[in-house]
Amino acid sequence: MDRSVSWQRNERYLDGMNRFTRFAAFLAVCLWTLPFGTIAQDIFEDHPVRHIGPGTMSGRVTALTVDPTDRDIIYAGTASGGLWRSTSSGVDWEPLFDDEDILSIGSVAVAPSNPDVIWAGTGEGNPRNSHTSGRGIYRSIDGGTTWSMMGLKDTRTIHRIRIHPTDPKTVYVAAMGSAWGPNPERGVFRTRDGGETWDHVLSIDDTTGCAEMIMDPSNPDKLFAAMWSFHREPWFFTSGGEGSGLYVTHNGGDDWTRLGEDEGLPKGQLGRMGLTMSPADPNVVYALVESKKTGLYKSTDGGEYFDLVSTKNIGNRPFYYAEIHADPQDPDRLFNLYSMVSESTDGGRTFRRHSALQRCPPGPPRLVPRPRRPRFYPQWQ
Repeated sequence: MDRSVSWQRNERYLDGMNRFTRFAAFLAVCLWTLPFGTIAQDIFEDHPVRHIGPGTMSGRVTALTVDPTDRDIIYAGTASGGLWRSTSSGVDWEPLFDDEDILSIGSVAVAPSNPDVIWAGTGEGNPRNSHTSGRGIYRSIDGGTTWSMMGLKDTRTIHRIRIHPTDPKTVYVAAMGSAWGPNPERGVFRTRDGGETWDHVLSIDDTTGCAEMIMDPSNPDKLFAAMWSFHREPWFFTSGGEGSGLYVTHNGGDDWTRLGEDEGLPKGQLGRMGLTMSPADPNVVYALVESKKTGLYKSTDGGEYFDLVSTKNIGNRPFYYAEIHADPQDPDRLFNLYSMVSESTDGGRTFRRHSALQRCPPGPPRLVPRPRRPRFYPQWQ
């Protein structure tokens, strides 16, 4: 965001707050001058306490996933409203997280080898000024009925969880860290014992977290991690820094290699990235990279080298919207999610907006693939 635009918005915000403060002070003086009995009887007697806001802020849907064995079961995480489950393809929903200590969900994942094992990472991964932080990662082993806190309390924001396809005890966590200040508990964490212990396998510095992580569908030991330096302030946001970059591991997180200019990625400081691969062809890797000239990059050799394929119609506000998904049955078909939904059928060279989704309620839409079918559930924040 342009700094001047940010300051203009800040000035309008402060002006509005000043007007509200003056009004509140005036109202308080008026009430203070009334007799106590008059206040209690004439003003408040017929006005029970009721919730008046916030009505829109933090109302975002932040995570979606589908049971790999039953496509009618959907899990939805929200920025400040907990975790929900539908067993009717989205017709009816029930809350799963009302008894837990935190209601901000950043990621949810179902173990491919055991759908009763569900992981929920807390703290939404969209660090706008209404961001809600989390308190670690939770696990359910009974399909979401009960939950156990499994650590990583100080990560503050968990934006992505990847589970080994055949070993539900091996889990990778992408932790973005605190949005409001530095903390060392950010990067990529790994457990091989179901969350009893965690290894901090990728760490850059105390202002750089992991904003996206994907696992090779054909090789669970190969993962890509998009590291992101960022800092949130009430009136401004800084996206990008020396710590940002794309990393790959070929041995399950023991060792990581940074990819850069020599691999075709843009030079200079980088910001947030969106990553995706398709099971139809794991050699094809896409990276939506925020940089001086934000672009969509594509690799056809498993991430050894990337080519710039497009800089047009690939989204707005890349520091906030970095969600790109490949069709599980067609690597050339992409869905890019930002303030709307756009689709590419030519490997990212061109995108077209979905007119039907432009008429949906305000907020960026999200898509989740139906297992075993090349269709997507449209969901809106």
